[in-house]
Amino acid sequence: MRFTRLSATMTARMNPQPEAAATFQALIRTRRSIRRYQPEAIAPEVLRRIVEAGTWAPSAHNRQPWRFVVLTEATQREALATTMGNLLRASRTADGDDSTDIDGDVARSYARITSAAAAIVAFLTLEDMDVYPDPKRARAEELMAVQGVAMAVQNILVAAHAEGLGACWMCAPLFCQEEVGAALGVPSHWQAQALLTLGVPASKGKPPVRRPVDEVLFKASL
Repeated sequence: MRFTRLSATMTARMNPQPEAAATFQALIRTRRSIRRYQPEAIAPEVLRRIVEAGTWAPSAHNRQPWRFVVLTEATQREALATTMGNLLRASRTADGDDSTDIDGDVARSYARITSAAAAIVAFLTLEDMDVYPDPKRARAEELMAVQGVAMAVQNILVAAHAEGLGACWMCAPLFCQEEVGAALGVPSHWQAQALLTLGVPASKGKPPVRRPVDEVLFKASL
């Protein structure tokens, strides 16, 4: 009898309630990358819930390698957008790209960052990760940390959507990690990974395009 009760309890824990599963599926299927926002501020407690959702992501060894900087002031976002825009312009100019295309690219990036009600910059730190003498294991450890930050970012995107907000993942900080870190005054060993813009959506975003699940399953019988 005791074994039966224990099995039933374990089964209940392993199988989520249908309502919760339906809610989760709806959230991940209706989330969109939103790049245009209405001029409405986000309450501090909402931002805190969203960032805290990121901290509940899994991570290798549970080292939680993510760090976040939340930019709620317009001047903060403008300064960061200007720094990133100047670097983008310099890089594309060095590549020999058309100046008109460069101007448009820089202007779009600046508008996306500055028009948002808030932005979250996600950083990676290796300070608590394991250290190995050989490059193969060292690289694997770094990738574990990168994956952890990425999962935290996914939590943040879904949490923002659940709060009725729009958000967009921008990977541009990867191209200027040191400059982004210096502009925000974070420790030098933090590595910028992504910038997330947030706000009340002013558009529905682009229609979703996803590969059918059968295209990405390999020798699976589902």
